[in-house]
Amino acid sequence: MKVYGISGLGADKRVFNFITLNYPFTPIDWILPYKNESIEEYSKRLSSIIDTENDFCLIGVSFGGLIATEMSKFLKPKITILISSAHTKNELKSIFKWFGKTKVIKLIPTFLFYPPKFIASYLFGAKNNKLLNKILDDTDLSFVKWAIHELINWKNTTQLKNVVKINGTNDKLIPPKGTTKMILIDKGEHFMIVDNAIEISNLINTEIKKVTF
Repeated sequence: MKVYGISGLGADKRVFNFITLNYPFTPIDWILPYKNESIEEYSKRLSSIIDTENDFCLIGVSFGGLIATEMSKFLKPKITILISSAHTKNELKSIFKWFGKTKVIKLIPTFLFYPPKFIASYLFGAKNNKLLNKILDDTDLSFVKWAIHELINWKNTTQLKNVVKINGTNDKLIPPKGTTKMILIDKGEHFMIVDNAIEISNLINTEIKKVTF
């Protein structure tokens, strides 16, 4: 069973360095979106790396969970595991959807999408600030602007049957919400893929084992 991982908005595959899986794992590198490309179109381009001839699973972290959800609609993985993420637009905070309606994101200059590090540390609840800061420094701000626009305008209401969420009870960005099957990490925050890596690794391995024949 192959496992593919999609990291979060502004992050990269380094967030997967701390988890230990019992299955072959491939992190998917972000590619630059085309101008005005939708999240659905982008997901199809990004999925070209996935070997669909054999059984596989998807893991999506934060914004990567939205991408994993979109991929799951047409790729049909054995299971999709969303970490610190949402499965439908109704599981996102209302303020995100409000910003989407204002259309203000496209008017904000790209350079303003680099958050002050102390604010990012607070929002992510990161214990490993050194890694978070490195990721922020390496982030492509044009990608972040596109991703935030797609996040706050996400239209998905389809609930797929083979989706499991792992959410932290203290997540400030995407708090636990919705009717999708969900496993809660007590006091887990948005950066828990790193800070709670052992617990999350065990949960992922358990969920994948359930669908492995």
